[in-house]
Order: sequence, then structure tokens, then C-alpha cells
Amino acid sequence: MLHIEELYIQPDATVLEAMKKLDETGQRILFVAPEGRLEAVLTDGDVRKYILRGGELEGPVSGAANYRPVSLPVAERGSAKAVLEEKGIDALPLLDKKGHILDIVFASGFDIDNRKPAGLPVVIMAGGLGTRLYPYTKILPKPLIPVGELPIIEHIIHRFRDFGCRKFYLVVNYKKNMIKSYFNDLEKDYEVEYIDEEEPLGTGGGLCLLKGKLDEPFFLSNCDILIDADFGDIYRRHKESESIITMVCAFKHFTVPYGVVDLGENGEIRAMREKPEMNFLTNTGVYVVEPRVIRELEDGKKQGFTDIIERYRAAGDRVGVYPIREQSWMDMGQMEELDSMRRKLENQ
Repeated sequence: MLHIEELYIQPDATVLEAMKKLDETGQRILFVAPEGRLEAVLTDGDVRKYILRGGELEGPVSGAANYRPVSLPVAERGSAKAVLEEKGIDALPLLDKKGHILDIVFASGFDIDNRKPAGLPVVIMAGGLGTRLYPYTKILPKPLIPVGELPIIEHIIHRFRDFGCRKFYLVVNYKKNMIKSYFNDLEKDYEVEYIDEEEPLGTGGGLCLLKGKLDEPFFLSNCDILIDADFGDIYRRHKESESIITMVCAFKHFTVPYGVVDLGENGEIRAMREKPEMNFLTNTGVYVVEPRVIRELEDGKKQGFTDIIERYRAAGDRVGVYPIREQSWMDMGQMEELDSMRRKLENQ
């Protein structure tokens, strides 16, 4: 499956380079889209017309491209098929409010992978005792508990790897030699570096052990969750918002299975609600973090990552949120949720 960026071409590329790219992708269209923002389209028909006009193959794509392309706002995706038929075109880009291409609808039904590459390093907190999963964790560290054919931590790594992440830091403590042995014996196309946590420092405190190792933004993840999300888009939103930390949050819908009573003054009933429904955002345990956070951590201090977030919020720094659907978040922190995650993965 093609990634959407494989159909992009720069305006200063040559027509000959465009012809080669059309052959490589097997499609009849390319998009002139610097930094993902649509400026023009170039079809194989545009190339033929350019050549017939006497254009040189070493000339720039800008001399052959159509700078009045047909497009739709992404919110009008439902009209795409009708527009394709009306205009007699092969592909229709769907844009956000700033003109960035979010997806492309093809008349042929061809599907592309519109996920955005991220390529950031990933820190996974893999040192906890996993007491909620006892007795499994009496034998195995939580990251190595199997979910389907793979341990949970390998599922997590594969999700990030699909978005171009190739460098992983595992903060390890409990049964760390088992984790190291597993990855040392594993044939893999990514790099793993172990960060030994001698004393438990919490999900936030353990990051101080990475001082001097990270000088760029990175993903931070717990080792007991999986999310189905576009990590490239998460990072793009993080950069655009100029946040020091971006927290990935899942929408949750919960129905209280009882009638709820609200008390007023003097113990009187103020209101009664039968099985009220609640909607809220919950922290998934996945973040994008600026390297400044590591530099400013106090060495050896035990703390949760949410404590760090609260400190930056109190200081006036921006902490962003990236919302995802409830169904995109799989949690194995408790025994019943572990079984649920296994069933979900079996059905994927």
C-alpha cells in the first residue's frame, strides 16, 4: 500500500523525475504539495501535453502542472464520488482548513496509506512490577506477557515502527534481564537501548536516566497499552500547538448502572438521575514530549509523569491533548482487560 507522501513531488523536480515517479507508483497523478499543502497536480496527461508543446524533460514540474486543481474539504468526503464523476478526474485530494492533504479519493477505488511518518525516538516505561497482573508477573515481567503470538511490548513497538520509529529506549527494572535476553535474541529491524532503573522512580522520575541521550522530541509510552492512532499526525499537531507535552486521550462513555442521588442542604434530595451517562477524556499513557522536560528533571526523584505535567501547567507552559476514539485504545493493565485486548487483536 502506498503512503500518501509517495505521491508528492516538489515544484523544482524535473518532468523526467516526475515521469519516473509516475511509473514507480503505478498511478496517473502526482501532487505538488510542499510540506503537505496542495499547490498543483500533475497527471500523465499533463506530461504528454507538456512534451507535445515542446517542453524539455529537464524542465521543472511547475511548467507542466495544473495549478488550479480540483479538491474538497475533508468534511465533504461524502461528495467525493460525485465530484470525480462530474469532473471526469482520476483522483480527488481532501484538504484540511489550511490546505494540507489529509486523504485522496481515487475513482478506481485504490486505497492509500494516509498515515504520516513520525520517525521520533520512543521511550517505553518497562520497569514496573505489574502487581495488577499477578500471578502472571510472578513468572514474567509485564512487558513480556503474551497477547496473541507476541508479548505486549512488541505489539507496542510494531505500532510505532509502522510510522518510521526505529530507535527505542526501554526503561527496565523488574526482571530486566529477561527483557534484555528476549530482545537481544530477537531478529529485528529497529534498535533497542536499555536504561537500567536501579530504584523505582515512577513513570516520570525514570526519564531522568535519559539525560544526555535525547535532544529531540520523543514519544513516551507505558508498556501495558496499545493505541490505534496516526502517530505522525499526533506529532504534527504537537508541533503546531507548540506544546511542551501532548497527551493522547481517549473518549470514554460510561453509564452508571444505578440511580444517582444529589444531596442538597440539610440532607434533602436535590435531584435524582436514573443510570446517568458520562462522557469524558481519559489519559491513555502515550505522550509526545519535548527534550527540555528531561533536561529539567531532578535526578533520582520518584514521581509520576502526571506530576510533571501539572508542574508545567502551573508554570504556564502549554500541555496539549490529542483525542482518539475509545475503540482505538486497548488497555491490559488489569486481568479482565488483558483478555479483552487478546480478543481485539485476534479480530484485527
